[in-house]
Amino acid sequence: MAISGKISVEIVIQVPASKFFHILAKEFHNIQNICERVHGANLHEGDDWHCTDSVKNWTCLVDGKVITCKEKIEAIDEEKKLIKYSIFDGEIGQNYKLFKSNVQVTETNNESASVKWTIEYEKINEDVKTPYGYLEFLEKGTIEVGDHLHKA
Repeated sequence: MAISGKISVEIVIQVPASKFFHILAKEFHNIQNICERVHGANLHEGDDWHCTDSVKNWTCLVDGKVITCKEKIEAIDEEKKLIKYSIFDGEIGQNYKLFKSNVQVTETNNESASVKWTIEYEKINEDVKTPYGYLEFLEKGTIEVGDHLHKA
């Protein structure tokens, strides 16, 4: 069994790429008001949700259980519509030495976008499960945000 790896999912949403990326890059604090599986979020360090110096606390429902973790943006590339996150502490810190998530939003046409999430991980040991539940969490959250933006 592999201790480290990468898994990914790609979702097509009926929202322009720029609109979806804007939520992630400029209005990330609103995700907790849009996604049912995000129970709460707040700034742990820093005073801006959208910069690489800030750390956020998250409480989320993953694999049917409430977990807490911290998240930090490592990089934002506005041109490529790419954001790199580092996720740590809480349950993730107990099970993974490394847990990074990247999202890239690509225009498919004027009315829709492709959103690709990739999780890179390193388990603390072979008994830890591959984080498919976290990937499902990101997929469902993307669909919820897409539906929310489509209705707006």
